[in-house]
Amino acid sequence: MADGGERLTVRVVDDLSTVPAAAWDACAGGDNPFVCHAFLQALEESGSATRETGWLPQHVIIEDETKRILAAVPMYLKSHSYGEYIFDHGWASGLERAGGRYYPKLLAAVPFTPATGPRLLLHPAADPEIRDTLIAAMIEIAKARKVSSLHVNFLPEAEWRQLGAAGFVQRIGRQFHWENDGYKSFDDFLEALNSRKRKQIRRERRDSLDGGIEIETLTGDALKPAHWDIFFRFYMSTSDRKWGSAYLTREFFTLLHQRMADKVVLIMARKGERWIGGALNLLGSDTLYGRNWGCNGDYPFLHFEVCYYRALDFAIAHGLKRVEAGAQGQHKIQRGYLPSPIYSAHWIRDPGFERAVADFCRREQRAIESEMEELEEGLSPFKREAE
Repeated sequence: MADGGERLTVRVVDDLSTVPAAAWDACAGGDNPFVCHAFLQALEESGSATRETGWLPQHVIIEDETKRILAAVPMYLKSHSYGEYIFDHGWASGLERAGGRYYPKLLAAVPFTPATGPRLLLHPAADPEIRDTLIAAMIEIAKARKVSSLHVNFLPEAEWRQLGAAGFVQRIGRQFHWENDGYKSFDDFLEALNSRKRKQIRRERRDSLDGGIEIETLTGDALKPAHWDIFFRFYMSTSDRKWGSAYLTREFFTLLHQRMADKVVLIMARKGERWIGGALNLLGSDTLYGRNWGCNGDYPFLHFEVCYYRALDFAIAHGLKRVEAGAQGQHKIQRGYLPSPIYSAHWIRDPGFERAVADFCRREQRAIESEMEELEEGLSPFKREAE
C-alpha cells in the first residue's frame, strides 16, 4: 500500500506481546491508560481477553518501509457482545431473525472498559492522513473476514466524525462525568452547589463513615499484593451478583500492579482491621477513570463516598480536569456528575441492515440528547444563575 509516495504495510496482529511496547505506546501516547501496551497486554496475558473468552485479538498495525509503526488500532474478533457497554444485542437479534448472521463481528475498543479514549492511534511523526489509510484498512479487514459489522466504541468526537465521513453509522450514548471548574478543595466544589444538595452530600459523607469506617487511597508503592487479593474478592462478589461471571482474572490485577501501579488509584474502606469495600480507578494525564467497585456488606452511602466523593478529592488535589465514573448510574448527576455524550461508530456490511441501524441511531440520538437536557435541567445540583 502506498501513501503519498511512501510504501506502507498493514499487518493484523493476534498477540500484542509480539509488538514492541515502546513502538505501540509511541502511537498510543501517554494521556489514556487503557490504550497503552501494558494494559492491553495484561488483558491478553491474564486470559481475560482471548480467543477462549470471545475476544480474539486482531490489532491493526501500519508500518513504513523501515518497519516503524506509524499507526495502530486495538481490535478484536468477537463471538458475542458482552463486556462492551455499547449495546447491540437488539441489532444481533434483528439480523438473525431476518436470516442473517451477526457474529462474528469486529470491535475496535478496549475490552471491559466503558471509557472514552483514542482508537485510531497515530505516531506523532506520522502524516495525519494515515488515519484515513487506517480506516480503509479496517474496512478491508472486515470484508476479508466476512464479518457482519465493524464497531468502534468509546472514541473521541473527532475520530467519530472522521469515521462518519468514511461511511460509518454514527451513534451517541451518554454517561455522567464530573468536570473540575478550578476547584481548590472539596468544600470549594460544594459551594458551587445549591444549598439542599450541599447539605445532602455533607450528610452522606458523614454517615458513610459511621461505626468507625476509614478510607485509604492507595497508588504506586503503597499498593501491595494483599490489597489486590482483597479487592479481587470484592470484584468477584459484585460480578457474581450483577452478571453471573467475572470478566477479569486474578492474574490481570497482578499484572496491573507489576506494570502500571503508578496509574492505579485504589480506594479502600475498612472497619477496624477488616477491609469491607473498594473501588479501582485508573489515572490519565488529566482524567481519573472509575472502573470497578466491590463491597462485602450493606453500608449506607459507602459506595458514594468511595466511588464518587473520594475520586473528586483525588482529582481536585492532583489538578485533574475530570472524573469519569464509568457506565450507568443516573444517581450520579445529583452528586455533580453531569450528562456527557459518548460516541461509537459502526460499519455494517449489508446495505439493508445498515439503513435500519442508521435509522435506529438517528432516532436514538434525538431521544438521548433530549434526555440529557431534561436531566441536567431537572436534576443538576449546581446553583442556577438566579441564586
